[in-house]
Order: sequence, then C-alpha cells, then structure tokens
Amino acid sequence: MSTTLDADVNLTPLNGEPRPIGDWVTVFHLVIVVLDPYTYESSWMIDTAGRILRNFVGADCRVSFMVTASAQEAEEFLGPWSEEFLTFADEDRSVVRALGLESLPAIVHLDHQLNLRASAEGWNPPDWRDFANQLGQVMSWHPPVIPDTGDPSPFAGTPALG
Repeated sequence: MSTTLDADVNLTPLNGEPRPIGDWVTVFHLVIVVLDPYTYESSWMIDTAGRILRNFVGADCRVSFMVTASAQEAEEFLGPWSEEFLTFADEDRSVVRALGLESLPAIVHLDHQLNLRASAEGWNPPDWRDFANQLGQVMSWHPPVIPDTGDPSPFAGTPALG
C-alpha cells in the first residue's frame, strides 16, 4: 500500500478529546476496523471483527474499532465491544476519507510513519485472511482463522462516504 496519512488527521475516542492520528502510533502500529452503524452489512460484522481484533490484542499493535457516527451512537452500536476495545467515532467520516476507503466494513493497518500497510474492504474472507496473515507476519503473531464458524457470507460492503 502506498497511502500515507497526514499526521494531523484527528481520531476521536469515545471517552476523550480528539488527538492527531500521529499520537496514536508513537509506540504501536494501529489496526482499525471501520463500521457504518447505519447499514445491515456492518452490523453483521461486529462479532467477526471483534474476534479478529481480539486475536491481536497481545501483539505489538493497538487494535480498535472506528464507527462512522457520534460517540454515543458508536457505543450503542457496538454494545460491550466498545468497552473491550479502544473505539473511535468518525461522525463526519473525515478519517474514512483520509484513509481513502471506498466501502465499509473495512480493516486497516497503519505503521509508525502513518503508512497504510494493508487494508481490506467489504467482507471478502480471503481478503481479510490475507490482511490478517500480513499483520501476523509484521507482528510475529499467529493470525486467526478467517472465515470461521458464524461469520457472515461474503458481501461487497456499502459506500464508505455514506
């Protein structure tokens, strides 16, 4: 991937002040699952995405959700997942735009220099498996099984900018 994010793009955690994305990658790479709470497709992915993120909790990366809604709506959409993982709200989709995403759900991996190292959009299990395998190699971590029992059938996703 060749995209490099502007370090001044702000990420807004559910219970905190917006901070430049560069502040979030000073120690660990950042892995974000991006969901749109206004679509069925993203709701189908919550548990699958949580399972994938949970797999990498002990690796040298910061795993998180980002929901294209207000903080309150993001918390309601994710339920207990918003308590288990760092969660960001991207109500105006400025981060989605900065990442260059075209469809949601999506998963992205940013390194210390804010290079977009890997991403997968929509739910194509082989693409998400490739993403997890690449992340596993970079982190020296064993990737999860994708797809696994209970995961949704493949789908293209919905427009990332709404």
